[in-house]
Amino acid sequence: MGTHGIVLFGHGARDPRWAEPFARLAAKLAAARGDAGPVSLAFLELMSPDLPAAVSAQVALGCSDITVVPVFFGQGGHVRRDLPEIVARCREAFPNVAVRCATAVGEDEAVLDAVAEYCLRQVF
Repeated sequence: MGTHGIVLFGHGARDPRWAEPFARLAAKLAAARGDAGPVSLAFLELMSPDLPAAVSAQVALGCSDITVVPVFFGQGGHVRRDLPEIVARCREAFPNVAVRCATAVGEDEAVLDAVAEYCLRQVF
């Protein structure tokens, strides 16, 4: 049995500093997972790698299961329309790999709780 990879999927931006929190999140997740499988980043546009390249890299590392986690606050057009199309292409390219997609992180109550707590800490 292969390993289970995680790909954090973000929008992308022209400014490379935009990706810094995503890289920190990936590093925290990788440290928490240990040897459970790779964690990588992928972007919809303006940055690389794109999702097919990230999935391909994880398959090359021996992943037979990959979970794509959209690091979006809500489920706008990119998450509802673009992402399913890209995931479908990845599944076609790697039919022996289970590529799953989580909901946008901002849809999770624990994430919203964490953001609310952050906001409360900003009140002086």
